[in-house]
Parts: sequence; C-alpha cells; structure tokens
Amino acid sequence: MENSNVEKTNQNTEKSIYELLVESKRKYPATVAWRLKQHAKIIEMHLNPGEKVLYAFAAQKNDNPFDIITTSAIVLTNKRIMLARKRLLFGYFFTAITPDLFNDLKVTLGLIWGRIYIDTIKEFVAVSNIDRHALPEIETKITEFMMEEKRKMHDDESNN
Repeated sequence: MENSNVEKTNQNTEKSIYELLVESKRKYPATVAWRLKQHAKIIEMHLNPGEKVLYAFAAQKNDNPFDIITTSAIVLTNKRIMLARKRLLFGYFFTAITPDLFNDLKVTLGLIWGRIYIDTIKEFVAVSNIDRHALPEIETKITEFMMEEKRKMHDDESNN
C-alpha cells in the first residue's frame, strides 16, 4: 500500500515538471525543444526529499544554433539548478548546479534565438535556441534565486 502512495507522489511530481515544461514551450513557442516528458522523468528521478520545483524550461544544451537534438530540461528548485537530457536509446545526462558553485550568468541574443551561459566553478554551461522573449524571464528567475541563496550563505557564515 505504501509503495503505491510513493509511486503516485512521483507521478504527480513528474506530471508537474512536465506541465511546467509544456507551459513554458506554449508561452515561448520559438524555443526549440523535443521529448519533454522523457527529460522531465530524469529530473523527477533526481529530486531530493523536500526539494520543490520553482521554475522549468527546455532548451538545447549546447552553444550551436544548428544542433537541435540536444534538448534538456532545465529546472530551478529551492536548492539548485538541475539540467537533464534523456538519451535517445539508453541512459541520460544529468547536471546539478548548487548556489555555492554558481558564479555568473550571461545572456546573448542572436538573429532568431537567444542563449544563456551559466558559469560555475567547475564548468561553463551553455543552453541555446531559446525564444528571444523568454530570455528576461529566465535570467530573472535564475539570478534572483541564486543571489538570495548566496546572501543566505553569506549571512550564515557571518553568524558563525
């Protein structure tokens, strides 16, 4: 009986992430994104207990506007940024960026689509083929969250 409750909770979480991705795609239809349900499942698998999804969108995890087959789900939770891509045949790619690793965010606009570059201590993440109208919203959501979390970390260090 308890197993079925866990499965229902997981299904509801997955549906919620998927719905957020679809909502973003409907709001910004020029964004190039495919197989949203499969990518949402990977995010759902990696959600930790107590982690809440705050924002989600899909984009190509690369820096090449002609590479349109690397769609990833990018999800902002109350603890981190998660990027997930289900591979076509088997396996997946998953990246998590915690506030302590976050350095900077850069937005560029090309002729048709925009790109967001997330600079971390360990790597440089590029997501591209994003509808130009979505760029300000994405930048605001990510930077506001990361700045608030970094402020909290700094306050905690000051109090200790």
